Amino acid sequence: MIAIIFNIKRGIEDSETGTGEAGNMRYPASETAKKHDKILKQAARLFRERGFDGAGVAEIMTAAGLTHGAFYAHFPSKDVLEAEAVDRAFAQSARRVYALTANAGDAKQAFLDSYLSGAHRDRPGTGCAMAALGPEIARESAARKPFTQGVKHMLDGMVRRFRWKRKGSERGNAIHLLSAAVGALILARAVDDPQLSDEILESVRDGLTSL
Repeated sequence: MIAIIFNIKRGIEDSETGTGEAGNMRYPASETAKKHDKILKQAARLFRERGFDGAGVAEIMTAAGLTHGAFYAHFPSKDVLEAEAVDRAFAQSARRVYALTANAGDAKQAFLDSYLSGAHRDRPGTGCAMAALGPEIARESAARKPFTQGVKHMLDGMVRRFRWKRKGSERGNAIHLLSAAVGALILARAVDDPQLSDEILESVRDGLTSL
C-alpha cells in the first residue's frame, strides 16, 4: 500500500515537472515553460503582498496549482525564485506604465495619478515592486541585482517620456519623482490612519506635479 501511494504521488509530481522514469521528458518544453510562468506569476504577487518571508514555497506552488515537490524542477532555491519574481514584477509594472502613458497627453501626470492613488495603495500584490519589496531587498542580496536593473529601466523611461517643467536635469527630476513617489506609497500603506494615508498620497502627488 505504501508503495502504491508513493508511486501515485510520484506520478503527480512527474506530471508537473515534466519528467518520467530516469528523468525523461514526458511533456514538451512549452508545457514546462507554462508551469514555470505560473509559479513566477504567483510568486510575484504573493511576495509583493506578504514579503519574501511571508510567502512560502508551498503556498506559492499551491496558488500555481502545482505540488510542493515540483518546485525544484523549476528553481534550484527560493533565492533564485525571489530574484526571478522581482524581475517579473518589474516587467509587469513596465507594461502597465506603458499602457497608461502611451497615449496620455501628459504622461507624467497620468503616472502620478495612478501611482499615488488609493487603488494602488490598496493592491500591493499587483502593484509596484519598489514600494512593496524595496525595504526588504535592502537586506536581501539575491534579488538586489534585478531590483537595481528594474529601477534603472524605470528611470530611463521617465527621462525619455515625461515632459519636465523644471529644466536642467531630466535624470535628476526622474530620480526625485520616483524616490518621492515610492516613499509616499510606503508611508501611505504603513500608517493606520486612513485620512493621513490619503493626505500623504495627495500631498506628494500635488508636489511632484511641479517637476
